[in-house]
Amino acid sequence: MNIPENLKYTKDHEWIKVEGNRGIIGITDYAQGELGDIVFIEIETVGESLAKEEVFGTVEAVKTVSDLFMPVSGKVSKVNTKLEEAPELVNTDPYGDGWMIELEIADVAELDGLLSAAQYKELINA
Repeated sequence: MNIPENLKYTKDHEWIKVEGNRGIIGITDYAQGELGDIVFIEIETVGESLAKEEVFGTVEAVKTVSDLFMPVSGKVSKVNTKLEEAPELVNTDPYGDGWMIELEIADVAELDGLLSAAQYKELINA
């Protein structure tokens, strides 16, 4: 299982890569494995400011539909348009081409409440 050290994680299996006051968000390798083959991703929150833990979209797999939660508060500035044509990128490259949204982080202090790679590993192995 791939759990990159340079990312922060949520208990809901989202990850965030922080670059200054910007964040790139997706779901973890563990989450995509649990969901199975992803067939559709719906994100209609571009331009919206959302609070931490608010839903920013949904991911649909063959067996289920799951909400996607904001790891931190911020304004959604960009969506990965590659996922419209190829949602399976979330399965094959969850930390690379399978990223979902980019946001302007509203409060960087909220990052302190997220899990490190080691803490996330403990969560999924518990």
